Amino acid sequence: MHGTIESAATLDALRARATSLPLEQFDPGDPELFRTDTFWPYFDRLRREDPVHYCKNSMFGPYWSVTRYNDIMEIETNHSVFSSASSLGGITIRDIDPDLRRESFISMDPPRHAAQRKTVAPMFTPTHLDNLALNIRKRSAECLDNLPRGEMFDWVDRVSIELTTQMLAVLFDFPWEDRRKLTRWSDIATTIPGPDGLVATEDERQAELTECAAYFSRLWKERIAQPPKSDLLSMMAHGTATRDMDAKNFLGNLILLIVGGNDTTRNTMSGSLLALSQHPEQYRKLRQNPDLLDSFVPEVIRWQTPLAHMRRTALSDFEFRGKQIKKGDKVVMWYVSGNRDEAAIEKPYDFIIDRARPRTHLSFGFGIHRCVGLRLAELQLRIIWEEILKRFDHIDVVGEPKRVYSSFVKGLEELPVKIAA
Repeated sequence: MHGTIESAATLDALRARATSLPLEQFDPGDPELFRTDTFWPYFDRLRREDPVHYCKNSMFGPYWSVTRYNDIMEIETNHSVFSSASSLGGITIRDIDPDLRRESFISMDPPRHAAQRKTVAPMFTPTHLDNLALNIRKRSAECLDNLPRGEMFDWVDRVSIELTTQMLAVLFDFPWEDRRKLTRWSDIATTIPGPDGLVATEDERQAELTECAAYFSRLWKERIAQPPKSDLLSMMAHGTATRDMDAKNFLGNLILLIVGGNDTTRNTMSGSLLALSQHPEQYRKLRQNPDLLDSFVPEVIRWQTPLAHMRRTALSDFEFRGKQIKKGDKVVMWYVSGNRDEAAIEKPYDFIIDRARPRTHLSFGFGIHRCVGLRLAELQLRIIWEEILKRFDHIDVVGEPKRVYSSFVKGLEELPVKIAA
């Protein structure tokens, strides 16, 4: 089921359902809506009619949806009421067994959050990014120069996954020959177990994450025994706030950095090519004026919104926009909806690569939990497109994309393309 490509008529029918379904039956977090790319009209209607919406029944249990741009920012910055803590469920709509929850700095509230985040922040300073840029450009050029001409290939695998995985390996100083393990662990961390998924059961998922922890534990011991270096693992091994992490906090932060370094860039790298394919006038504009990359990159990050939501848990009863949120309730901030909010973004359904204010988006979050690696993600996207524009007049999407079955990771599993011979 999850791997099928629906007909245009089927997709139209799925989208049309959003207009007739009673609001109380809305479940915008259904991963099937995202796999079929039919969720947009649900959020459009919620923003208009019920911007703070309660879903009583879903595969993830009951939850609130916050769908407007400014409301999302308000929830995101109210740490006294809305918690990110992993002990309460963490940052995604899907609840994990309490015994399996792993704390990371994104799933901590102030003041603990700041100390662990600060440990890895030096990786993303302007000076360090300038050094990384040389590496990114070299590897991007090699990847593009090795692409086939005149035959179909999967852009996700050959370019998006390969380049983001290479970058992760560099950031962690991870054994190069095993770098695809990082991709696998990232996918496993966010997958929904099931008969059509990457793993069939939660036990299988946990077994692979345990393998991830064991592998990194060996590397950790090596870094502790060495003088401090500039990779993420060494920064944590020698950092005051992170060197004594327990096993769950250790794996939690690893998974955060792997998923953060993988999914955001990989899915926007794929989504950028798809967006330009769907908007050929914007593709022509970019080829004619590569300087537009400055605004193209944040616009495509808004357009793709590679992580569709973040979740908080209410620490106390709270009235918000006339709705009574109860202590313990799950509150989902839908970035993907906020990025299409007409009240905050002009013509949000238009893909405009020379948009006047392209950084008005929520794709990286807002406030203290805003993505620590956002500048690196933007840098990778800018460089890959600089190198693409040097080499190719056009890259054609030649088949339907296969989308991820997830309402958290908004990405593409496959994107068939062809470069003219």
